Amino acid sequence: MTARTRLLSAVLVVAIAAVGGAAYAGRAAAAGDAAPRIVLGSGPQIVGLDVAALLGHGDQERQMLELAYEQVEHAYYKPVADQLMIVGEQKALTAYLKLKKVSDPQVPKNMATGDRTRDLAILQRTLSSVQNRYADLAPKATYTQVALVGMLGGLGDPYTTYLSPQEIQGLDEQLRGGNFGGIGVYIVKDQKTGSIVVDPIEGNPAIIAGVRPGDVIVAVDGKSTMSSSLDVVEREIRGPLGTIVSLTLKRRSSGTTTTVHVTRAQIHVPSVRAKVENGIEYVRLQDFGTTSADEVRAAFLDGKKHNVHGYILDLRNNGGGLLDAAVDISSLFIAQGTIVSTIDRAGHRDVKSASGGVIDTKPLVLLVNRFTASASEITAGAVQDYGVGTLVGEKTFGKGVVQSLYTLPDKGALKITTARYVTPKGRDIHHKGIVPDVVVTQRVDLPIIDTAADQQLSTAKKIIESKSTD
Repeated sequence: MTARTRLLSAVLVVAIAAVGGAAYAGRAAAAGDAAPRIVLGSGPQIVGLDVAALLGHGDQERQMLELAYEQVEHAYYKPVADQLMIVGEQKALTAYLKLKKVSDPQVPKNMATGDRTRDLAILQRTLSSVQNRYADLAPKATYTQVALVGMLGGLGDPYTTYLSPQEIQGLDEQLRGGNFGGIGVYIVKDQKTGSIVVDPIEGNPAIIAGVRPGDVIVAVDGKSTMSSSLDVVEREIRGPLGTIVSLTLKRRSSGTTTTVHVTRAQIHVPSVRAKVENGIEYVRLQDFGTTSADEVRAAFLDGKKHNVHGYILDLRNNGGGLLDAAVDISSLFIAQGTIVSTIDRAGHRDVKSASGGVIDTKPLVLLVNRFTASASEITAGAVQDYGVGTLVGEKTFGKGVVQSLYTLPDKGALKITTARYVTPKGRDIHHKGIVPDVVVTQRVDLPIIDTAADQQLSTAKKIIESKSTD
């Protein structure tokens, strides 16, 4: 899971069957490969996509452009002006050619006609013109991907775009909780020093081999990580199952340098970290993936076994994920009724109700901040609307729209905003966010979370203690 993947998915709540995710921006799980699949869904009314029926004649590049155009025209959550897509394609192709050192890119400039057939033809002709004129600079497929990103980007919706096969794979790994080959670590780049800092995952090969939280990865297999991106370091750490990777580490505690050898294995990255401390169950949820609801349930049930007197669900820096996971997790606290409603372009409303299995988790506190987004906001909004818990922290991100993913012939996908959603009380939180019941501001960097400096967590604990003694 690369940093770009996490940033792409950090504001993602999707609908259907293809791919999606979320988690901590800037972190990456260094592991192995997984077959692309899945996404989030706005509901069973969308169960798949017959690509063959939508594709027209011509080569794959023209077909992909046609599919993108038709999906926007039919599924985008509000009416679209074709001129936006035409200009977006032109600008993207022009910018790409300039990056390739073309001083005066010759990209056709056209105006939309208002006729769908003609406007699609304009998009296709523009792409073909660039592919043919500059065939020696890049493959056709590259120009097609640039055109797709441009035409969708022209809509001005940051959540509607083209995702490459690699990005789809990363999102899928995240949603499925991993299950890929690797060593089991998170990596993050220190913004001040540029060094790559590692956080090993309990029970996985890296921590068993001696990798410690806060270690700096100086080199991978003898190759320095200085000035390397997270994506590059991640690729170097990955490899076939059973092979060995050498990590040169600088210890945070002593500053000494050591080398550890880690055997790559099948990795599962849980979405939940939980602990019982001073009679309070603390559950930190990283994303809303396929296993998240079961993991949260197990954590809260463990708290009941320990007779805790309060529960904290930490959704800070959680960018969301699967819509169904948000409904199922919310249903742990809400016995019945609407959890969220999605509304499509035609105004049709799809109501998602509590799925059952409620657990008595009172008193309950949810921690939120400005990077609490999408699926996280669905759960936070439902808990707040029903009054079954207290929200503590800062105003949330404010992403109240839903995306659907449509797989393309190149194994990439279109991610298109197909609906908006509202909370049980009908609140539209898009671009507005959710204001917590108790506002506590603090820095949002990860090292503060669950430490003595975490004032939001301290406030949550005080609220639980006060309610427990009432």
